[in-house]
Formats: sequence, structure tokens, C-alpha cells
Amino acid sequence: MGRGRVQLKRIENKISRQVTFSKRRTGLLKKAHQISVLCDVEVALIVFSTKGKLYEYSSESSMERILERYERYSYAEKQLGTIDAESQGSWSHEYPKLVARIEVLQRSMRHISGEELDPLSLRELQNLEQQLDTALKRVRTRKNQLMNETISEFQKKEKALQEQNNLLAKKLKQNDKINADQRTQRQQQQQDHGQNSSALMLAPPQQPPASLPVACLNIGQRLEGGCGVVEDVGHQTQRTSHIVVPPWMLPNLNT
Repeated sequence: MGRGRVQLKRIENKISRQVTFSKRRTGLLKKAHQISVLCDVEVALIVFSTKGKLYEYSSESSMERILERYERYSYAEKQLGTIDAESQGSWSHEYPKLVARIEVLQRSMRHISGEELDPLSLRELQNLEQQLDTALKRVRTRKNQLMNETISEFQKKEKALQEQNNLLAKKLKQNDKINADQRTQRQQQQQDHGQNSSALMLAPPQQPPASLPVACLNIGQRLEGGCGVVEDVGHQTQRTSHIVVPPWMLPNLNT
């Protein structure tokens, strides 16, 4: 079985009480040192024995610094508590005034909405009517202002859209003109190409010019019947040579 829970009460035996104090005091100082090192906090421990002997521990160099800080903190807490008490006192006086003010405003709102008009006198009703007329004028003025601002904004948008539409129309005309020029250029090129093809197809074959009566020369070749037909010994093909002899060579040929 586990150890039972010890009930905390004063130790009656004086010797046992002194021994327990010595042991617990040592453990308490050790724990204070550990928490100051592990958690990096400022710790101040003060213990007075039953005989009035002082035992202390401080994580700083001096106990006075920690005590001064404690005193400043305690003074600030006291001042804040005093301010809170004064504020609570003033709020207790202001609360009934605020409640009455809220009731008046709520009743006025009901009157403006047309409710609970029976308790009002003629003068109060006239004042209420005047307030409603003034409020209505303000509402109409604000409404007209908003309408004018909306109309102006729509007009600006319409102008911007019109300018954009004109710009797009201009670009469209330019594109149409460019496309038309390109089509015309292609058609012209096609027409020129067709005319050139027709001219080549319809052109008559070139014939050699009619030759005048000529004399045939036999230079390393064999002439047949005085005609201009020449047979080449080293080739299979035949070709016709027309040699025009100048007049000054005719007497030599006759000889």
C-alpha cells in the first residue's frame, strides 16, 4: 500500500518540531534556488524561526532591490484600487442620470415614429411636426445629392464607354482597310500571273527565217545533191546547216 496522506498540523513535540523545521528549511531554500535558475525569475525568501532567527534567500545580489521592487508594485496596486473605488463611486452617481436620459431618448424615438402621441399637448405636437419637417427636408436634400452624384458618375462612365467605342470603331476601320488592300494586292498578283501564263501558251513557235539560195560548202563533210543537208560521221543525229555565202566568193565557187 502507498504512503498515506499526512495531515498538516502543528507538531507538539518541541524537538521534533525543531528537526522538521531544519529539514524543511533546507529543502525550501533549495527549491527557491532551483526555480530561480530554471525559470530565470527573481525569488526572495524570508523565514523567521520561533526564536526570531532570520533565514533568507535572494536570486539577485541583494535582498533590498527585490524588496524595493515589491514595495513599488504594492504601491501601484493600492493606487489602482483607489482609482477603481473612486470610479465606481462616480459611476454609481452617473448611472441614474444615464438611465433617465435613455428613457427620454426612447420616448422621443417613439413619438417620431408616430407612437404614444396621446399624452402630448398641442405645443408638443407642433414642435414634433416642425422636427419632422426639418428632418424630411434634410432627407430630401441628401437624397437629391446622392441622385446627382449617381447621375454624374453614370455620365462619366457613358463618356468613357463612348470614347472606347469610337477607338474600337477606328481600329476596326483600319483593319478593314488593311484587309481590303491585301485582297486587292493578291487579286492583282493573280491577274498578272494569269496574263503571263496565257501569253506563254498562245505565243506561236519561232521559225527560222527563210533563207536565200545559197551555195553549199563541202568542208570535211559530204553534201547530198547540192542541198544543205549534212551527215556527221561520228553522230547518229542529222542537222541542217544554212550557210550564207557572201557575193564576193561566188566567182571562186564557180571555178
